[in-house]
Amino acid sequence: MQDKNLFEYAVIRVVPRVEREEFINAGVILYCSKRKFLKCSYVIDAVKIGTLCKELDLEQLGLNLDAFARICAGGKNAGPIGQLDAASRFRWLTATRSTVVQCSKVHPGFCDEPDEALERLKQTLVL
Repeated sequence: MQDKNLFEYAVIRVVPRVEREEFINAGVILYCSKRKFLKCSYVIDAVKIGTLCKELDLEQLGLNLDAFARICAGGKNAGPIGQLDAASRFRWLTATRSTVVQCSKVHPGFCDEPDEALERLKQTLVL
């Protein structure tokens, strides 16, 4: 197992009505320190989201999820949070919040390739 890379991940959730605490899994964010990897992958399933709230602005939701991806990538176009190191960006993105886009608790795992682990988790937990 020494060849494997330790990673941390959280499920990105869409919580249309925060007061009801109902959610749809929309994506996954994965951080691997050893590989300097921080990336998220998501889908907006209008049908699933519509089962909880038909009034949710899907365009705004897309902008919010795009901001997650920009912050993961880092850089100046990701705002002040995007200037932080990858570990700090991951912690900021996965912090507990009461908004329409939230993350689950952080979970650990081991992988050979972080990109493959991200896709596997998305297939298993989101699609």
